[in-house]
Amino acid sequence: MTQTMLRRFVQVGAILALLTGTAAAQIPLSFPTHDDKPPPTAEEIEKQKALDNAYRSATGKIPEKHVADPWGDIRTPSGTDTKHKHDHD
Repeated sequence: MTQTMLRRFVQVGAILALLTGTAAAQIPLSFPTHDDKPPPTAEEIEKQKALDNAYRSATGKIPEKHVADPWGDIRTPSGTDTKHKHDHD
C-alpha cells in the first residue's frame, strides 16, 4: 500500500510541476527600464552620427554577392529544344 501511495504522490507532484511550469511561462517578466537616463549631449549625438556615417561607408564598400548557379554549365541555353529527337523510320 505504501508503494501505491508513494507512486500516486510522485505522479501528482509531476503533474503539479508541469502545470505550474507552463503557467509561470505565461507571466511576463518585468525588466527594469532605464527611463531615468539623461538625454544624450550634443557631443554624444555628433559622435553617434560619425559612427553611423563610418558604418554606412564601410558597408557600402562591400561588393555585391552573385548568386551561384551550380547547374549553370549543365543546363542548355534557353531557346533550344531540350527534348531528345528520335528518328522513326
